[in-house]
Amino acid sequence: MQDNPAPTLSVIIPCYNEGENVPLLFGRLLPVLAGLDVSFEVICVNDGSRDDTLDRLLEVQTGEPRLRVIDLSRNFGKERALSAGLLHSRGQAVVPMDADLQHPPEAIADMLAKWREGWDVVFARRDARVGQGVSERLFAKGFYWVFDHLSDVKLPREVGDFRLMDRKVVDTVNRMPERSRFMKGIFAWVGYRHAEIVYRQGERAAGTTKFNSLKLLRFAFDGLTSFSNFPLRVWGGIGAAISSLAFLYIVIRIIRTIFWGVDVPGYESILVSVLFLGGMQLLTLGIIGDYVGRVFDEVKGRPLFIIRKLYEPGGE
Repeated sequence: MQDNPAPTLSVIIPCYNEGENVPLLFGRLLPVLAGLDVSFEVICVNDGSRDDTLDRLLEVQTGEPRLRVIDLSRNFGKERALSAGLLHSRGQAVVPMDADLQHPPEAIADMLAKWREGWDVVFARRDARVGQGVSERLFAKGFYWVFDHLSDVKLPREVGDFRLMDRKVVDTVNRMPERSRFMKGIFAWVGYRHAEIVYRQGERAAGTTKFNSLKLLRFAFDGLTSFSNFPLRVWGGIGAAISSLAFLYIVIRIIRTIFWGVDVPGYESILVSVLFLGGMQLLTLGIIGDYVGRVFDEVKGRPLFIIRKLYEPGGE
């Protein structure tokens, strides 16, 4: 591998249970790459798939010497699978994309053209969200709004992992060791000069999405807590406000007792106060616990992923 010259372009494709999509993907991707008149490699990361994804990738590799397959020991998640692909990429320009053909391979030519103009990063911005309902689109808009207002890092709107990055950008990302891999935030955090193209997102070629509403919500919360400590700081302000109201209530009760004597209050107010404050404390502890858990993961220093086997062209 090391004796071969580095290609101009690396295409990285994380795969999890994408067996149906593999022949469709390469039937469309390889002709596009062959027409670009640049040397290239395709790196597919099998993220612990439970179907025949690995077998189909190795079948394609028998006829395509520029395909490299990384087989992870289990499912580590798309963000870490993408990190594995970036770490093993050798191209001067690197393009991550999905295996379901929602990212059209034809857009790579436009990104390469911008890269040759001298841009370090070329965003691929979707013109519309395809295959998503109203609730999912509203959730996405809400997430971007919250992230922009609570984080110092601004995410480009309607831009996913599909983009082109220069070699120096990829090297910078690879030097970031954090275990919480919110790649859209990491890509935005490193900066560099960027341009963008607009593409039309396609329908998923086959299979179903691996993200449900709960996973998307957790993913969004991970992204926010990875790039903002506002959820920690906001509870200080909420605590101060509640303490001020409680102090004001104490003053009112003292004045009431001095002028009107002692009455017998109902238990409802006590019950409401205890439940409200207890719930606030548990919520606060949950958010603090999430940050502490991240610190715990970082301190352990476990690897981001484990490679079961690296299938190089011409190998076993």
